Amino acid sequence: MCTQGITISTGEARKRYGQPRARELYDAFRAAVDVVEELTEKEGIDCDFTRCGRLGVAYKAEHFERKRAQQRDLAENFGHETVLLSRDELRAELGSDYYHGALLDPLSAALHVGKYVHGLAAAAERAGARIHERNAATAVTREPDGSFLVETWHGTVRAKQVMAATDAYTDRSLPWFRKRLVSVGSFVIVTEPLGEEPAREIIPKARLVVDSKDIGHYIRLTPDQRLAFGGRAHFAPSDPASDRRGGAVLKREMAEVFPQLRHVDIDCVWGGSVGFSYDRVPHAGQADGVYYSMGYCGHGVQLATYMGRAMAEVMDGRPEANPLRGIGFPRIPVPFYNGTAWFLPFAGAYYKAKDRLM
Repeated sequence: MCTQGITISTGEARKRYGQPRARELYDAFRAAVDVVEELTEKEGIDCDFTRCGRLGVAYKAEHFERKRAQQRDLAENFGHETVLLSRDELRAELGSDYYHGALLDPLSAALHVGKYVHGLAAAAERAGARIHERNAATAVTREPDGSFLVETWHGTVRAKQVMAATDAYTDRSLPWFRKRLVSVGSFVIVTEPLGEEPAREIIPKARLVVDSKDIGHYIRLTPDQRLAFGGRAHFAPSDPASDRRGGAVLKREMAEVFPQLRHVDIDCVWGGSVGFSYDRVPHAGQADGVYYSMGYCGHGVQLATYMGRAMAEVMDGRPEANPLRGIGFPRIPVPFYNGTAWFLPFAGAYYKAKDRLM
């Protein structure tokens, strides 16, 4: 998913930063989708990019009323036109009675992220970059002259500038950043091919679907007519056993949303990690000489792309190119936190209970 919009509500952004700054951030995050589209066209990246639109579906009736207020706010204060769909109107967009309506953003996009990453790598190499895979950095040390030594599995690199773009995979080589991010497991199942007609009955216009739960789901059709159904199935890191457990949870939850898929086979399940900052917004800048951009809070496909371009300009002497300038990491709210999120199961239990009961 390559979706428009900020990682917090527009109301919260306005409260924190004021309307002009909130609008600036919102415009940057909308432009991020344009940058992805531009790169796929310019570099010839075949990754099934399409502006299919995103349905923000309301899990509860009161969530739909928030969508109504959100539509007005987006139009009046952010120049973003969306379409509000009642529960009855949503039936033309989604083969499910599970939700109470939706807000449709027609310009959000879908793409195959694996193909996109390979295409970016090929484009970078054509531009002269050298990519060293399977060679982790293990320590970053600043020298008295301001340069850096980066120790890796296979040698040491001296660099004038260092950029940390590690997000959810920030490890002990960058301890200052590791303490300021929480790595959350995210899991996806993909069904067997459904066939064109059954697939179109599920999501007739192949929209992206994201629900309004605190522990929500993200849903889409793939180009070969499978349903991809993802979410924070359980609060544990991704590994083969954890992925299987997450897949079982997601299959049960998929059947709640789409009872007609109860007996469909699941062909694939996988997991990974998503990087969250404590204030749920991305952060980018410089800390002890190290440039950084991370904490995308589930919006990394488009924001990491956009911020890669922005931070390249910052490192070339144009600090105004950073749309996140001046937004520092908040104080660490969890005592003795060193990057191992021992508290996530408790947080997950609270938010799942909140989704059910509140």
